[in-house]
Amino acid sequence: MHTRSSWTLTNAQGLDILGDTHTPEGDARGCVLLLHGFKGYKDYGFIPVLAEMLAESGLMVHRFNFSTSGMTNDISTFARPDLFALDTWTRQVADVRRVREAINDGTIEGKGLGVYLVGHSRGGATAILAAGRHGDELDLSGVVTINAIDSCSRITQEQRQQFLDDGFITTESARTKQALRINSTWLSEQLEDPESHDVLALCGQVCVPMLVLHGEKDEAVGIESGRNIAEAARKKLCVVSGSNHVLNTANPAVITQGPTEQLKFVHANIQEFLLRTV
Repeated sequence: MHTRSSWTLTNAQGLDILGDTHTPEGDARGCVLLLHGFKGYKDYGFIPVLAEMLAESGLMVHRFNFSTSGMTNDISTFARPDLFALDTWTRQVADVRRVREAINDGTIEGKGLGVYLVGHSRGGATAILAAGRHGDELDLSGVVTINAIDSCSRITQEQRQQFLDDGFITTESARTKQALRINSTWLSEQLEDPESHDVLALCGQVCVPMLVLHGEKDEAVGIESGRNIAEAARKKLCVVSGSNHVLNTANPAVITQGPTEQLKFVHANIQEFLLRTV
């Protein structure tokens, strides 16, 4: 049986990164940073279940909320919509670097282990950006994407201009029904530094093994996105048969029902990939 502990890190902006660590019984064979997606969080749906499954496979797993996710340990609401408004890709990448730093200095577990980024949806793109921009510093052993987006911005040119003119846009959480603001810094950073936000180009800068997984029936991020990432990374796309965007897993996951077949497939492929590259 594995054990679980919680932690809080403070980033360079003085914001909290809330995390949970799943530590396997015996010596860990690798360390996974599990990155959530847009309007997601460390306790969303399949994420804690996958963390437990990987820990039972002998891997240490850190799952955490990005500092500007707007989420706290109260999973019923976006308790910090003010922080959600500040979110940018660079802030997410910086949080990945901060967690990696905490592993290196022993603040959290995993020092000396091979480190892997495993990202779902937007978290998959964040993993690529982090590995592509800061590969040497992060000293990664591999990257895994699950139903990842292949572009940092999927809004139209007209929407972009309106975003910049107004200074913000709002998006509704289907889960909590909150209207959440996103400040235009999210977009202006991309326009000011397009190369650092080019997901597909940065795939070519990732110098460690990659596994690209994508749901066959992903309604939120079409499978073409997975194909584009796999092609840019020169990898074979691993299709998750019958899978929607969240691996057919409810939020919160119904533990008594066990993992879905799609989640089992993803776990098996990640486990094989990670243990092969240790």
